[in-house]
Amino acid sequence: MSRRSLTLLIASIGTAAAIAVTVLIPVPYVILGPGPTLNTLGKDSSGQELISIQGHPTHPTSGNLNMVTVSYAGGPGSNINIFSALEAWLNPDEAVVPEQELFPSGSTQQQVQQQDTAQMASSQQIATAAAFTELHIPFTTLVTIDQTSKGMPAASVLKPGDIITAVDGEPVTGDTSLTTLIRSHPAGTTLEFTIKRNGKIQQAGITTVQFQGHPVIGVGVIDNYTFPFNVKISIGDIGGPSAGLMFALGIIDKLTTDNLTGGKFIAGTGQIEPSGTVDAIGGIQQKMVGARNAGATVFLAPAANCGDTKGAVPAGLQVVKVGTLNQAVQDLEAIKAGKPVPSC
Repeated sequence: MSRRSLTLLIASIGTAAAIAVTVLIPVPYVILGPGPTLNTLGKDSSGQELISIQGHPTHPTSGNLNMVTVSYAGGPGSNINIFSALEAWLNPDEAVVPEQELFPSGSTQQQVQQQDTAQMASSQQIATAAAFTELHIPFTTLVTIDQTSKGMPAASVLKPGDIITAVDGEPVTGDTSLTTLIRSHPAGTTLEFTIKRNGKIQQAGITTVQFQGHPVIGVGVIDNYTFPFNVKISIGDIGGPSAGLMFALGIIDKLTTDNLTGGKFIAGTGQIEPSGTVDAIGGIQQKMVGARNAGATVFLAPAANCGDTKGAVPAGLQVVKVGTLNQAVQDLEAIKAGKPVPSC
């Protein structure tokens, strides 16, 4: 074999090896793309209403109030190669992000999916609370101990499952209210906690300590709710907290005669708090694309995400900036009446 032929053979083998390496060796990135979008006013493929209400009158609705999602490729056990990452990077409808943004170090896809499912279940309860707050429908918030911190004052007194109903006789109406009551006294103060444990009311004195500049007792709590009638949300195995705003709007539309959409195709996103505050979410660019592809002409975006929409709004989609559930309701009424609304 001539020197030239040998050189070409070695180069070919090296090139083939390099290609094999780039194809077979995964890269620590995840590809995000537009995911499924579902009408919260409609039904799923089996005919089940996404939002069903029992024990209270409901009203006919029209149009769409679609929740939107993000699909992803990659992650632990399902890695992508450099070619897939480059192809997605060149696609304006997709994004390539570090794997750790979705999967914290050491976590598995199953663990993240379980967390997303828990967040979705929580967001449905919170969305119902936000809708009831907007409609002035009374309900009860149960501040429940989720965990206690080892070595902190609460660890020897409170147990997971305990419900805190009052602090020094002041009613606890939510986790924010609990924090406010604890911080209203200097560290070292002994506070009288009224708790419900196994259905029985008990009193417990707990002395606060200073931690990161604030008085604390060392508990993690979750808000559970008791509603006067049943609201059920069914969306299959979709996870995450970002559909809260659209769930809340769907509940409001069903419980009132307002007809929020005016027959229009509205989509949107936003994590919601019981007070109605709309918080930022991830993947808004892919969610806007998914909404427009499904037929939406109006998209409700959290005010905190407006910067992420710049230069990425699909043609024919009006992006409306919302900071609260009340503002979203008012904006939809304004759109229906042909009036201007704040935009990103």
